[in-house]
Amino acid sequence: MTTPAGVEITGPMGDRYDEILTTEALELLADLHRTFDGRRRELLDARDRRYAELAAGGTLGFLDETKDIREGDWQVAPPAPGLADRRVEITGPTDRKMTINALNSGAKVWLADFEDANTPLWDNLVQGQLNLRDANRRQVDFTSPEGKAYTLGEETATIVVRPRGWHLPEKHVLVDGEPIAGSLFDFALYFLHNAQHLVDTGRGPYFYLPKIESHLEARLWNDVFVRAQETIGLPPGTIRATVLLETYPAAFEMEEILYELRDHSAGLNAGRWDYIFSAIKKFRTRGRDFMLPDRAQVTMTVPFMRSYTELLVATCHKRGAHAIGGMAAFIPSRKDAAVNETAMGKVREDKTREANDGFDGSWVAHPDLVPICREVFDGVLGDRPNQIEKKRDDVHVTAEELLDVAATPGNVTEAGLRNNVSVGIQYLAAWLRGTGAVGIFNLMEDAATAEISRSQVWQWLHNDVVLDNGETVTRELVERLADEEISKLPGDPAAYAEARQTFMEVAVADDFAEFLTLPAYERMP
Repeated sequence: MTTPAGVEITGPMGDRYDEILTTEALELLADLHRTFDGRRRELLDARDRRYAELAAGGTLGFLDETKDIREGDWQVAPPAPGLADRRVEITGPTDRKMTINALNSGAKVWLADFEDANTPLWDNLVQGQLNLRDANRRQVDFTSPEGKAYTLGEETATIVVRPRGWHLPEKHVLVDGEPIAGSLFDFALYFLHNAQHLVDTGRGPYFYLPKIESHLEARLWNDVFVRAQETIGLPPGTIRATVLLETYPAAFEMEEILYELRDHSAGLNAGRWDYIFSAIKKFRTRGRDFMLPDRAQVTMTVPFMRSYTELLVATCHKRGAHAIGGMAAFIPSRKDAAVNETAMGKVREDKTREANDGFDGSWVAHPDLVPICREVFDGVLGDRPNQIEKKRDDVHVTAEELLDVAATPGNVTEAGLRNNVSVGIQYLAAWLRGTGAVGIFNLMEDAATAEISRSQVWQWLHNDVVLDNGETVTRELVERLADEEISKLPGDPAAYAEARQTFMEVAVADDFAEFLTLPAYERMP
Protein backbone atom coordinates (compact mmCIF):
# COMPACT_ATOMS: atom_id res chain seq x y z
CA MET A 1 0.00 0.00 0.00
CA THR A 2 1.30 3.43 -0.98
CA THR A 3 0.19 6.32 1.23
CA PRO A 4 -0.42 9.57 -0.69
CA ALA A 5 1.62 12.63 0.19
CA GLY A 6 0.42 14.30 3.37
CA VAL A 7 -1.66 11.30 4.52
CA GLU A 8 -0.78 9.37 7.67
CA ILE A 9 -2.58 6.35 9.11
CA THR A 10 -2.05 6.06 12.86
CA GLY A 11 -4.35 3.08 13.42
CA PRO A 12 -2.93 -0.46 13.25
CA MET A 13 -3.32 -2.45 10.04
CA GLY A 14 -5.30 -5.67 10.45
CA ASP A 15 -6.21 -8.52 8.15
CA ARG A 16 -7.51 -7.27 4.78
CA TYR A 17 -7.34 -3.62 5.86
CA ASP A 18 -5.30 -2.91 2.74
CA GLU A 19 -8.43 -3.76 0.70
CA ILE A 20 -10.15 -0.70 2.24
CA LEU A 21 -7.29 1.71 2.91
CA THR A 22 -6.13 1.71 -0.70
CA THR A 23 -4.12 4.46 -2.33
CA GLU A 24 -7.15 5.50 -4.39
CA ALA A 25 -9.39 5.66 -1.31
CA LEU A 26 -6.85 7.69 0.66
CA GLU A 27 -6.43 10.08 -2.28
CA LEU A 28 -10.18 10.68 -2.30
CA LEU A 29 -10.18 11.22 1.46
CA ALA A 30 -7.33 13.71 1.22
CA ASP A 31 -9.03 15.60 -1.61
CA LEU A 32 -12.34 15.85 0.27
CA HIS A 33 -10.59 16.96 3.45
CA ARG A 34 -8.55 19.66 1.71
CA THR A 35 -11.54 20.88 -0.27
CA PHE A 36 -14.23 20.91 2.39
CA ASP A 37 -12.82 20.79 5.93
CA GLY A 38 -12.58 24.57 6.20
CA ARG A 39 -16.29 24.91 5.45
CA ARG A 40 -17.09 22.11 7.88
CA ARG A 41 -15.32 23.93 10.69
CA GLU A 42 -17.04 27.20 9.83
CA LEU A 43 -20.42 25.50 10.04
CA LEU A 44 -19.56 24.00 13.43
CA ASP A 45 -18.63 27.51 14.59
CA ALA A 46 -22.00 28.71 13.31
CA ARG A 47 -23.68 26.14 15.56
CA ASP A 48 -21.90 27.65 18.55
CA ARG A 49 -22.98 31.17 17.58
CA ARG A 50 -26.58 30.07 17.20
CA TYR A 51 -26.56 28.47 20.64
CA ALA A 52 -25.11 31.65 22.17
CA GLU A 53 -28.01 33.59 20.66
CA LEU A 54 -30.53 31.11 22.09
CA ALA A 55 -28.90 31.18 25.52
CA ALA A 56 -29.16 34.98 25.46
CA GLY A 57 -32.92 34.81 24.93
CA GLY A 58 -33.18 34.34 21.18
CA THR A 59 -35.49 31.90 19.47
CA LEU A 60 -35.83 29.69 16.42
CA GLY A 61 -38.05 30.40 13.45
CA PHE A 62 -38.53 29.98 9.72
CA LEU A 63 -35.90 31.90 7.75
CA ASP A 64 -36.86 35.11 5.95
CA GLU A 65 -33.95 34.77 3.52
CA THR A 66 -35.18 31.41 2.19
CA LYS A 67 -38.86 32.26 1.89
CA ASP A 68 -38.64 32.00 -1.92
CA ILE A 69 -37.52 28.36 -1.60
CA ARG A 70 -40.48 27.51 0.64
CA GLU A 71 -42.85 29.20 -1.78
CA GLY A 72 -41.17 27.93 -4.95
CA ASP A 73 -42.32 25.21 -7.34
CA TRP A 74 -39.75 22.40 -7.26
CA GLN A 75 -39.49 18.68 -6.56
CA VAL A 76 -36.72 16.35 -5.45
CA ALA A 77 -35.45 13.60 -7.72
CA PRO A 78 -37.75 10.57 -8.15
CA PRO A 79 -36.98 7.53 -5.97
CA ALA A 80 -33.83 5.64 -6.89
CA PRO A 81 -33.81 1.87 -7.56
CA GLY A 82 -34.29 -0.02 -4.32
CA LEU A 83 -35.62 3.06 -2.50
CA ALA A 84 -39.17 3.37 -3.82
CA ASP A 85 -40.61 0.98 -1.21
CA ARG A 86 -39.26 1.66 2.29
CA ARG A 87 -42.16 0.49 4.43
CA VAL A 88 -39.87 -1.22 6.94
CA GLU A 89 -36.31 -0.17 7.73
CA ILE A 90 -34.08 -1.89 10.27
CA THR A 91 -31.09 -0.22 11.88
CA GLY A 92 -27.90 -1.60 13.38
CA PRO A 93 -24.11 -1.56 13.40
CA THR A 94 -22.00 -3.13 10.68
CA ASP A 95 -20.49 -6.13 12.45
CA ARG A 96 -20.58 -9.26 10.30
CA LYS A 97 -23.41 -11.09 12.10
CA MET A 98 -25.62 -7.99 12.16
CA THR A 99 -24.90 -7.36 8.49
CA ILE A 100 -26.29 -10.77 7.53
CA ASN A 101 -29.23 -10.70 9.96
CA ALA A 102 -30.30 -7.21 8.92
CA LEU A 103 -30.11 -7.98 5.22
CA ASN A 104 -32.13 -11.18 5.78
CA SER A 105 -34.64 -9.60 8.20
CA GLY A 106 -37.44 -8.99 5.71
CA ALA A 107 -37.03 -5.22 5.99
CA LYS A 108 -36.89 -3.23 2.77
CA VAL A 109 -33.91 -1.14 3.92
CA TRP A 110 -31.04 -1.69 6.31
CA LEU A 111 -29.49 1.42 7.84
CA ALA A 112 -25.90 0.25 8.13
CA ASP A 113 -24.70 2.38 10.98
CA PHE A 114 -21.30 3.94 11.57
CA GLU A 115 -22.90 6.52 13.86
CA ASP A 116 -25.11 6.25 16.96
CA ALA A 117 -25.41 2.44 17.03
CA ASN A 118 -21.68 2.01 16.49
CA THR A 119 -18.63 2.72 18.61
CA PRO A 120 -15.89 4.35 16.53
CA LEU A 121 -13.15 1.93 17.45
CA TRP A 122 -10.69 1.75 14.59
CA ASP A 123 -11.35 -1.96 14.08
CA ASN A 124 -15.15 -1.44 14.08
CA LEU A 125 -14.85 1.16 11.34
CA VAL A 126 -12.52 -0.69 8.97
CA GLN A 127 -14.07 -4.11 9.58
CA GLY A 128 -17.49 -2.55 8.99
CA GLN A 129 -16.34 -1.26 5.60
CA LEU A 130 -15.04 -4.72 4.73
CA ASN A 131 -18.36 -6.29 5.75
CA LEU A 132 -20.35 -3.88 3.58
CA ARG A 133 -18.02 -4.38 0.63
CA ASP A 134 -18.40 -8.15 0.96
CA ALA A 135 -22.18 -7.90 1.42
CA ASN A 136 -22.64 -5.85 -1.73
CA ARG A 137 -20.83 -8.60 -3.61
CA ARG A 138 -22.74 -11.35 -1.79
CA GLN A 139 -19.48 -12.65 -0.33
CA VAL A 140 -20.35 -12.25 3.33
CA ASP A 141 -20.82 -15.15 5.76
CA PHE A 142 -20.30 -15.74 9.46
CA THR A 143 -19.96 -18.68 11.84
CA SER A 144 -20.66 -18.11 15.52
CA PRO A 145 -18.45 -19.54 18.29
CA GLU A 146 -21.21 -22.12 18.80
CA GLY A 147 -20.87 -23.24 15.19
CA LYS A 148 -24.03 -21.62 13.78
CA ALA A 149 -23.57 -20.52 10.17
CA TYR A 150 -25.04 -17.29 8.77
CA THR A 151 -25.37 -16.65 5.03
CA LEU A 152 -27.34 -14.25 2.84
CA GLY A 153 -30.79 -15.22 1.59
CA GLU A 154 -32.09 -14.67 -1.92
CA GLU A 155 -33.88 -11.39 -1.15
CA THR A 156 -32.01 -8.82 0.89
CA ALA A 157 -32.63 -5.28 2.10
CA THR A 158 -31.24 -2.22 0.34
CA ILE A 159 -28.17 -0.93 2.16
CA VAL A 160 -28.23 2.72 3.26
CA VAL A 161 -25.08 3.77 5.13
CA ARG A 162 -25.11 6.28 7.97
CA PRO A 163 -21.73 8.02 8.36
CA ARG A 164 -20.85 9.97 11.47
CA GLY A 165 -21.98 13.58 11.89
CA TRP A 166 -19.98 16.63 10.90
CA HIS A 167 -18.75 17.17 14.48
CA LEU A 168 -16.88 13.89 15.05
CA PRO A 169 -13.20 13.49 14.09
CA GLU A 170 -11.39 10.39 12.89
CA LYS A 171 -8.12 10.53 14.78
CA HIS A 172 -6.56 7.51 13.08
CA VAL A 173 -6.18 9.23 9.70
CA LEU A 174 -4.32 12.53 9.40
CA VAL A 175 -4.14 14.74 6.33
CA ASP A 176 -1.45 17.41 6.45
CA GLY A 177 -1.15 16.70 10.17
CA GLU A 178 -4.86 17.18 10.96
CA PRO A 179 -7.45 14.53 11.86
CA ILE A 180 -10.03 14.18 9.12
CA ALA A 181 -13.78 14.33 9.70
CA GLY A 182 -15.31 10.99 10.66
CA SER A 183 -18.17 11.77 8.29
CA LEU A 184 -15.84 11.99 5.29
CA PHE A 185 -13.94 8.86 6.32
CA ASP A 186 -17.14 6.78 6.53
CA PHE A 187 -18.66 8.23 3.36
CA ALA A 188 -15.60 8.19 1.13
CA LEU A 189 -14.50 4.63 1.88
CA TYR A 190 -17.97 3.20 1.29
CA PHE A 191 -18.50 5.30 -1.84
CA LEU A 192 -15.12 4.53 -3.40
CA HIS A 193 -15.33 0.77 -2.89
CA ASN A 194 -19.01 0.23 -3.69
CA ALA A 195 -20.54 2.95 -5.84
CA GLN A 196 -19.65 1.66 -9.31
CA HIS A 197 -20.43 -1.94 -8.36
CA LEU A 198 -23.83 -0.93 -6.99
CA VAL A 199 -24.66 1.03 -10.15
CA ASP A 200 -23.61 -1.90 -12.30
CA THR A 201 -25.96 -4.21 -10.36
CA GLY A 202 -28.96 -1.88 -10.60
CA ARG A 203 -28.85 0.15 -7.40
CA GLY A 204 -26.58 2.88 -6.12
CA PRO A 205 -24.67 4.32 -3.16
CA TYR A 206 -27.24 5.48 -0.62
CA PHE A 207 -26.71 7.32 2.67
CA TYR A 208 -28.44 8.59 5.79
CA LEU A 209 -27.10 11.97 6.93
CA PRO A 210 -27.19 12.60 10.71
CA LYS A 211 -27.09 15.62 13.03
CA ILE A 212 -27.61 18.26 10.32
CA GLU A 213 -28.58 21.61 11.86
CA SER A 214 -29.09 23.82 8.80
CA HIS A 215 -29.58 23.85 5.04
CA LEU A 216 -26.00 25.09 4.72
CA GLU A 217 -24.79 21.83 6.27
CA ALA A 218 -26.94 19.97 3.73
CA ARG A 219 -25.38 22.08 0.98
CA LEU A 220 -21.94 20.99 2.14
CA TRP A 221 -22.96 17.33 1.86
CA ASN A 222 -24.35 17.99 -1.61
CA ASP A 223 -21.07 19.53 -2.72
CA VAL A 224 -19.18 16.53 -1.30
CA PHE A 225 -21.44 14.24 -3.33
CA VAL A 226 -20.83 16.20 -6.53
CA ARG A 227 -17.08 16.12 -6.01
CA ALA A 228 -17.00 12.40 -5.24
CA GLN A 229 -19.13 11.51 -8.26
CA GLU A 230 -16.94 13.60 -10.55
CA THR A 231 -13.83 11.94 -9.14
CA ILE A 232 -14.83 8.44 -10.22
CA GLY A 233 -16.89 9.43 -13.26
CA LEU A 234 -20.46 8.86 -12.05
CA PRO A 235 -23.24 11.25 -13.14
CA PRO A 236 -24.83 13.74 -10.73
CA GLY A 237 -27.71 12.25 -8.79
CA THR A 238 -26.19 8.77 -8.54
CA ILE A 239 -25.84 9.22 -4.80
CA ARG A 240 -29.08 9.47 -2.82
CA ALA A 241 -29.30 10.66 0.76
CA THR A 242 -32.01 10.70 3.39
CA VAL A 243 -31.54 13.38 6.03
CA LEU A 244 -32.28 12.51 9.63
CA LEU A 245 -34.38 15.44 10.77
CA GLU A 246 -33.15 15.15 14.34
CA THR A 247 -32.05 18.60 15.48
CA TYR A 248 -34.31 21.38 16.68
CA PRO A 249 -32.93 24.06 14.33
CA ALA A 250 -33.37 21.79 11.29
CA ALA A 251 -37.11 21.53 11.95
CA PHE A 252 -37.39 25.13 10.75
CA GLU A 253 -35.42 24.39 7.55
CA MET A 254 -37.00 21.16 6.27
CA GLU A 255 -37.83 22.50 2.81
CA GLU A 256 -34.46 24.20 2.46
CA ILE A 257 -32.62 20.99 3.37
CA LEU A 258 -34.58 19.05 0.74
CA TYR A 259 -33.89 21.81 -1.77
CA GLU A 260 -30.13 21.80 -1.22
CA LEU A 261 -30.00 18.04 -1.79
CA ARG A 262 -32.81 17.87 -4.34
CA ASP A 263 -30.90 15.99 -7.08
CA HIS A 264 -29.52 13.63 -4.43
CA SER A 265 -32.44 13.64 -2.00
CA ALA A 266 -34.21 10.51 -0.78
CA GLY A 267 -36.34 12.31 1.80
CA LEU A 268 -36.35 12.94 5.54
CA ASN A 269 -36.53 10.70 8.58
CA ALA A 270 -38.09 11.61 11.93
CA GLY A 271 -35.07 11.04 14.18
CA ARG A 272 -37.18 11.29 17.29
CA TRP A 273 -34.63 10.55 20.02
CA ASP A 274 -31.96 12.97 18.84
CA TYR A 275 -34.69 15.57 18.25
CA ILE A 276 -35.69 15.37 21.93
CA PHE A 277 -32.01 15.58 22.91
CA SER A 278 -31.57 18.62 20.66
CA ALA A 279 -34.60 20.36 22.18
CA ILE A 280 -33.06 19.93 25.63
CA LYS A 281 -29.58 20.93 24.48
CA LYS A 282 -30.51 24.07 22.59
CA PHE A 283 -32.64 25.51 25.42
CA ARG A 284 -30.97 23.85 28.39
CA THR A 285 -30.59 27.06 30.40
CA ARG A 286 -34.01 28.53 29.62
CA GLY A 287 -35.89 27.15 32.63
CA ARG A 288 -39.48 25.98 32.74
CA ASP A 289 -40.44 26.95 29.20
CA PHE A 290 -38.19 24.20 27.84
CA MET A 291 -38.16 21.73 30.72
CA LEU A 292 -39.18 18.19 29.81
CA PRO A 293 -40.54 15.58 32.23
CA ASP A 294 -39.17 12.04 32.59
CA ARG A 295 -37.93 10.66 29.29
CA ALA A 296 -40.59 7.91 29.27
CA GLN A 297 -43.33 10.55 29.36
CA VAL A 298 -42.12 12.37 26.22
CA THR A 299 -44.12 10.43 23.67
CA MET A 300 -44.67 11.12 19.98
CA THR A 301 -48.14 12.50 20.71
CA VAL A 302 -47.08 15.39 22.98
CA PRO A 303 -47.74 18.72 21.22
CA PHE A 304 -44.25 19.75 20.12
CA MET A 305 -43.41 16.26 18.83
CA ARG A 306 -46.75 15.97 17.05
CA SER A 307 -46.15 19.29 15.28
CA TYR A 308 -42.70 18.15 14.17
CA THR A 309 -43.86 14.86 12.64
CA GLU A 310 -46.92 16.36 10.96
CA LEU A 311 -44.79 19.08 9.36
CA LEU A 312 -42.22 16.53 8.23
CA VAL A 313 -44.76 14.42 6.34
CA ALA A 314 -46.43 17.46 4.77
CA THR A 315 -43.07 18.94 3.72
CA CYS A 316 -41.71 15.75 2.21
CA HIS A 317 -44.83 14.88 0.24
CA LYS A 318 -45.19 18.45 -1.02
CA ARG A 319 -41.76 18.02 -2.63
CA GLY A 320 -42.14 14.41 -3.82
CA ALA A 321 -39.88 12.98 -1.11
CA HIS A 322 -40.21 10.03 1.24
CA ALA A 323 -41.10 10.64 4.88
CA ILE A 324 -39.73 7.88 7.11
CA GLY A 325 -40.98 7.39 10.66
CA GLY A 326 -39.09 7.02 13.89
CA MET A 327 -37.46 4.17 15.76
CA ALA A 328 -39.27 1.46 17.66
CA ALA A 329 -36.57 0.67 20.21
CA PHE A 330 -38.23 -2.20 22.08
CA ILE A 331 -36.28 -5.45 22.34
CA PRO A 332 -38.54 -8.51 22.70
CA SER A 333 -37.99 -10.47 25.91
CA ARG A 334 -37.27 -14.19 25.69
CA LYS A 335 -38.56 -14.66 29.24
CA ASP A 336 -41.46 -12.28 29.96
CA ALA A 337 -44.55 -12.71 27.78
CA ALA A 338 -46.45 -9.99 29.65
CA VAL A 339 -43.73 -7.42 28.91
CA ASN A 340 -43.80 -8.43 25.26
CA GLU A 341 -47.57 -8.16 24.97
CA THR A 342 -47.63 -4.64 26.40
CA ALA A 343 -44.65 -3.45 24.40
CA MET A 344 -45.76 -5.00 21.11
CA GLY A 345 -49.09 -3.26 21.54
CA LYS A 346 -47.32 0.07 21.91
CA VAL A 347 -45.17 -0.62 18.85
CA ARG A 348 -48.25 -1.43 16.79
CA GLU A 349 -49.98 1.71 18.02
CA ASP A 350 -46.94 3.83 17.16
CA LYS A 351 -46.58 2.41 13.65
CA THR A 352 -50.31 2.67 13.01
CA ARG A 353 -50.23 6.37 13.88
CA GLU A 354 -47.29 6.91 11.54
CA ALA A 355 -48.84 5.01 8.64
CA ASN A 356 -52.16 6.84 9.01
CA ASP A 357 -50.37 10.20 9.21
CA GLY A 358 -48.79 9.57 5.81
CA PHE A 359 -45.32 8.25 6.60
CA ASP A 360 -44.00 5.99 3.84
CA GLY A 361 -42.23 3.61 6.20
CA SER A 362 -40.69 3.39 9.63
CA TRP A 363 -37.74 2.12 11.66
CA VAL A 364 -37.29 -0.86 13.96
CA ALA A 365 -34.25 -1.87 15.99
CA HIS A 366 -34.89 -5.63 16.20
CA PRO A 367 -35.73 -8.22 13.53
CA ASP A 368 -38.69 -9.48 15.59
CA LEU A 369 -40.40 -6.10 15.08
CA VAL A 370 -40.16 -6.23 11.28
CA PRO A 371 -43.39 -8.27 10.85
CA ILE A 372 -45.45 -5.86 12.98
CA CYS A 373 -44.20 -2.79 11.15
CA ARG A 374 -44.68 -4.45 7.78
CA GLU A 375 -48.21 -5.63 8.62
CA VAL A 376 -49.24 -2.12 9.66
CA PHE A 377 -47.82 -0.43 6.58
CA ASP A 378 -49.11 -3.19 4.28
CA GLY A 379 -52.57 -2.40 5.62
CA VAL A 380 -52.28 1.24 4.58
CA LEU A 381 -50.10 1.00 1.46
CA GLY A 382 -51.36 -2.25 -0.04
CA ASP A 383 -49.46 -2.79 -3.29
CA ARG A 384 -48.32 0.84 -3.52
CA PRO A 385 -44.62 1.36 -2.77
CA ASN A 386 -45.30 4.53 -0.78
CA GLN A 387 -47.96 7.19 -0.18
CA ILE A 388 -46.12 10.27 -1.38
CA GLU A 389 -49.32 11.29 -3.14
CA LYS A 390 -50.89 11.94 0.29
CA LYS A 391 -50.08 15.65 0.42
CA ARG A 392 -51.38 16.56 3.89
CA ASP A 393 -52.61 19.98 2.78
CA ASP A 394 -54.49 20.08 6.08
CA VAL A 395 -51.24 20.58 8.01
CA HIS A 396 -50.32 24.14 8.98
CA VAL A 397 -47.63 24.17 11.67
CA THR A 398 -46.38 27.43 13.16
CA ALA A 399 -43.01 28.16 14.75
CA GLU A 400 -44.79 28.62 18.06
CA GLU A 401 -46.23 25.11 17.84
CA LEU A 402 -42.82 23.60 17.10
CA LEU A 403 -41.42 25.40 20.13
CA ASP A 404 -44.22 24.52 22.54
CA VAL A 405 -42.18 22.26 24.80
CA ALA A 406 -43.94 23.72 27.84
CA ALA A 407 -47.20 22.01 26.86
CA THR A 408 -45.64 18.56 27.41
CA PRO A 409 -47.54 16.89 30.27
CA GLY A 410 -45.81 14.97 33.04
CA ASN A 411 -43.39 15.52 35.88
CA VAL A 412 -39.83 14.81 36.96
CA THR A 413 -39.55 11.84 39.29
CA GLU A 414 -36.87 10.11 41.30
CA ALA A 415 -37.52 6.99 39.22
CA GLY A 416 -36.92 8.98 36.05
CA LEU A 417 -33.67 10.42 37.40
CA ARG A 418 -32.51 6.97 38.50
CA ASN A 419 -33.31 5.54 35.09
CA ASN A 420 -31.34 8.27 33.34
CA VAL A 421 -28.32 7.74 35.57
CA SER A 422 -28.40 3.95 35.22
CA VAL A 423 -28.94 3.97 31.45
CA GLY A 424 -26.22 6.56 30.93
CA ILE A 425 -23.62 4.64 32.91
CA GLN A 426 -24.54 1.24 31.48
CA TYR A 427 -24.47 2.59 27.93
CA LEU A 428 -21.11 4.30 28.35
CA ALA A 429 -19.63 1.15 29.90
CA ALA A 430 -20.60 -0.78 26.77
CA TRP A 431 -19.59 2.06 24.43
CA LEU A 432 -16.10 2.30 25.89
CA ARG A 433 -15.73 -1.47 25.35
CA GLY A 434 -16.69 -1.13 21.68
CA THR A 435 -20.47 -1.68 21.54
CA GLY A 436 -22.73 1.16 20.40
CA ALA A 437 -26.16 -0.52 20.43
CA VAL A 438 -26.98 -1.86 23.89
CA GLY A 439 -30.06 -3.62 25.25
CA ILE A 440 -31.00 -2.01 28.60
CA PHE A 441 -34.34 -2.55 30.35
CA ASN A 442 -35.81 -4.12 27.17
CA LEU A 443 -34.94 -1.09 25.05
CA MET A 444 -32.24 -0.74 22.41
CA GLU A 445 -30.18 2.18 23.63
CA ASP A 446 -27.83 4.01 21.32
CA ALA A 447 -25.94 7.28 21.57
CA ALA A 448 -29.11 9.30 20.93
CA THR A 449 -31.08 7.82 23.81
CA ALA A 450 -28.04 8.01 26.09
CA GLU A 451 -27.79 11.70 25.17
CA ILE A 452 -31.37 12.25 26.37
CA SER A 453 -30.52 10.57 29.67
CA ARG A 454 -27.42 12.62 30.44
CA SER A 455 -28.77 15.94 29.09
CA GLN A 456 -31.91 15.67 31.21
CA VAL A 457 -29.76 15.12 34.30
CA TRP A 458 -27.71 18.21 33.37
CA GLN A 459 -30.80 20.32 32.72
CA TRP A 460 -32.59 19.27 35.90
CA LEU A 461 -29.45 19.84 37.98
CA HIS A 462 -28.61 23.26 36.56
CA ASN A 463 -32.19 24.49 36.82
CA ASP A 464 -32.69 23.30 40.44
CA VAL A 465 -35.59 21.01 39.56
CA VAL A 466 -37.54 19.50 42.44
CA LEU A 467 -38.47 15.83 42.09
CA ASP A 468 -41.88 14.35 42.84
CA ASN A 469 -40.59 13.31 46.28
CA GLY A 470 -39.68 16.90 47.19
CA GLU A 471 -35.92 16.47 46.76
CA THR A 472 -33.97 18.99 44.67
CA VAL A 473 -31.65 17.60 42.00
CA THR A 474 -28.08 18.27 43.11
CA ARG A 475 -24.69 16.90 42.19
CA GLU A 476 -24.58 15.07 45.51
CA LEU A 477 -27.89 13.37 44.74
CA VAL A 478 -26.72 12.31 41.28
CA GLU A 479 -23.48 10.96 42.75
CA ARG A 480 -25.40 8.96 45.36
CA LEU A 481 -27.85 7.54 42.81
CA ALA A 482 -24.95 6.58 40.55
CA ASP A 483 -23.40 4.54 43.34
CA GLU A 484 -26.72 2.92 44.18
CA GLU A 485 -27.53 2.05 40.58
CA ILE A 486 -24.05 0.65 39.92
CA SER A 487 -24.41 -1.58 42.98
CA LYS A 488 -27.42 -3.22 41.28
CA LEU A 489 -25.46 -4.10 38.14
CA PRO A 490 -23.76 -7.48 37.60
CA GLY A 491 -20.05 -7.85 38.14
CA ASP A 492 -17.49 -5.80 40.01
CA PRO A 493 -18.62 -2.17 40.57
CA ALA A 494 -15.03 -1.12 39.79
CA ALA A 495 -15.65 -2.20 36.19
CA TYR A 496 -17.99 0.77 35.84
CA ALA A 497 -15.53 3.34 37.18
CA GLU A 498 -14.51 4.80 33.82
CA ALA A 499 -18.10 4.89 32.57
CA ARG A 500 -19.22 6.58 35.80
CA GLN A 501 -16.47 9.17 35.47
CA THR A 502 -17.38 9.85 31.83
CA PHE A 503 -21.06 10.13 32.69
CA MET A 504 -20.36 12.66 35.43
CA GLU A 505 -18.19 14.61 33.00
CA VAL A 506 -21.11 15.04 30.58
CA ALA A 507 -24.05 15.10 33.04
CA VAL A 508 -23.11 17.31 35.99
CA ALA A 509 -20.11 19.46 34.97
CA ASP A 510 -20.61 23.22 34.77
CA ASP A 511 -19.89 23.23 31.03
CA PHE A 512 -22.20 21.18 28.82
CA ALA A 513 -20.41 18.83 26.40
CA GLU A 514 -22.02 19.17 22.97
CA PHE A 515 -21.97 15.40 22.48
CA LEU A 516 -21.09 12.71 25.00
CA THR A 517 -19.25 10.83 22.26
CA LEU A 518 -16.57 13.55 22.03
CA PRO A 519 -15.02 13.11 25.51
CA ALA A 520 -15.74 9.38 25.36
CA TYR A 521 -13.84 9.11 22.06
CA GLU A 522 -10.81 10.72 23.72
CA ARG A 523 -10.73 7.77 26.15
CA MET A 524 -10.48 5.30 23.28
CA PRO A 525 -7.21 4.02 21.81
